[in-house]
Amino acid sequence: MSGGWRVRVAGGPADREACFAVRKDVFVAEQQVPEDIEYDVFDAEDAVTVHVLAVRDDGVALGTGRLLHGPHAADRTGGDPSVGSLGRLAVTGAARGLGVGVALVRAIEDEARGLGLTAVDLHAQSHALGFYERLGYVAYGAEYQDAGIPHRSMRRPLDT
Repeated sequence: MSGGWRVRVAGGPADREACFAVRKDVFVAEQQVPEDIEYDVFDAEDAVTVHVLAVRDDGVALGTGRLLHGPHAADRTGGDPSVGSLGRLAVTGAARGLGVGVALVRAIEDEARGLGLTAVDLHAQSHALGFYERLGYVAYGAEYQDAGIPHRSMRRPLDT
């Protein structure tokens, strides 16, 4: 990546804790999402979850996201096991505008392709629809509330 940072699959407890720290900073502190609903059982399920992490060259975490796949993702994507669920995408305030969010989404899509998935779904905060639309995601369904924040479901088919 340019700018002295890169994105990688989170490997091991230290990377996972860095992912959680970014999420706590962005979702819990900044957006006031209750901490008890920010973290879920999938955060510890390596068999169904891939976490990605953006880090500066000096090791400071800049952003994170996760891909949920398998039967648990199907529960979130209308029952289709070939569709992954992108979630918990967060970029620290200092790193916004550097392309970190785009790189995280593309890394999650690459992981989804590697797992043989055909599409990625996500539940976007409504204010972020334009960001995801620029990356090829299309909104569907009505707006709904999640953690008191308006959201829309979106999907992007993956190139094979």
